[in-house]
Amino acid sequence: MKSSIILISNPVAKRASERKNEKAYRLLKSKGYEVEIVSTKYKGHAEVLAIEAIKRSPALVIAAGGDGTFNEVINGIAGSEIPMAILPLGTTNVLAKELDITENVEGAIEIAVGRTPKKISLGKIIITHHSSLITRYFILMAGIGFDGEAVFGINETIKKISGKGSYIFSGIRTLFRFNLGELTLLINGKSYSGYSTVIGNTAKYGGHFKITPDARLTEPILYVCIFKGKKRLDILRYFFGVLKGSHLRFKDVEYLKAKIVEIQGNAHIQIDGDYFGMTPAKVEIIPDIVRLVY
Repeated sequence: MKSSIILISNPVAKRASERKNEKAYRLLKSKGYEVEIVSTKYKGHAEVLAIEAIKRSPALVIAAGGDGTFNEVINGIAGSEIPMAILPLGTTNVLAKELDITENVEGAIEIAVGRTPKKISLGKIIITHHSSLITRYFILMAGIGFDGEAVFGINETIKKISGKGSYIFSGIRTLFRFNLGELTLLINGKSYSGYSTVIGNTAKYGGHFKITPDARLTEPILYVCIFKGKKRLDILRYFFGVLKGSHLRFKDVEYLKAKIVEIQGNAHIQIDGDYFGMTPAKVEIIPDIVRLVY
């Protein structure tokens, strides 16, 4: 009996196309796999499709899209033994850059079927919304404060047209409109304060930039970067510091390791580049919860 692969495709991903899905299908068929392509129809659908897919016990689930699609599929398969691979077709493809997976279809498929899955850790974030707890996994990072507010302000229509440009536009607009509230973070039994924080499960952020450069998917630890300034000049200084890789040397930036982070305050949250909700929040690392091929 041939091994089966289910490919979950987001057709509205920036670089997605029917031609690329067909190429992936042909490549997988030529290697002897039974292949089924299922396409998302709405935000959150990839998670539903992933949950349905693992019930059929395929040899592999491939997520084809961008970081948002990867996040949804990961939330669907987390805790199962079904391995996941990625076909990067999104705007920025941060996870692909982190894992050094090519955006070339042939190369990505070779990695998907030619390498052994590795167990990775995920961040888990919990917030309260209308008296209900909302829990979600993230693979890349949680951003709270300035970048959470910038993602909150993204126009989805502009995002579909311009991709990465929508993040830049929203970031500039947020810089002139924001009024950040103070955050209190409880880490390793000690309290810290700041106005923005990035909690990283990976090194890469927004492309090839590194806010939490020591974070690794295979290590069950989170890295927390706390930005203590709230003025516009502070935000600009942090931005250029990240570009140059010098931000961790700033006196008003705190860099810590943690397994659990509790955040109090009133700030927007983004995870893996998509909006999630508002603080307060609790973030923790969950070891070895997904088998990822890379």
